[in-house]
This record gives sequence, structure tokens and C-alpha cells, in this order.
Amino acid sequence: MLILIGATLSVIGLAGIIYSILVVTKAKRAHLEDAELRARLAKVLPVNLGALLISVIGLMCVIIGIILS
Repeated sequence: MLILIGATLSVIGLAGIIYSILVVTKAKRAHLEDAELRARLAKVLPVNLGALLISVIGLMCVIIGIILS
């Protein structure tokens, strides 16, 4: 059960990271001014860090589940 929960969290985190990559790529391709680009990247940074945290927690759950089983 712990492995499935961890795998689900990891997939959710991975989806968030992919979303962050897509938003940053779209912002860079828009050829914005430096200040506007920084503002958009600043909005995406918390999403990226949150997704990374969720992914790490999920991977830790998977490893703990493997060790305990």
C-alpha cells in the first residue's frame, strides 16, 4: 500500500515538474522583456519547488515500502 501511495505522489510531482517546464519554455519563446520574463518565472518557481517536494516524498514512500516489504 505504501508503495502505491508513493508511486502516485511521484507521478503527481512529475506532472507538476513537466507543467513548470512547459510554462517556462512558453515564456522564453514569447520573447518578453527581461522584467516580464523574471516575473513569469517567479510565479512558476513555487510550483516547481512544490512539485519537486511532492516527488521526493513519493520516492521516499516507495523506498520505505520496499524496505518494509
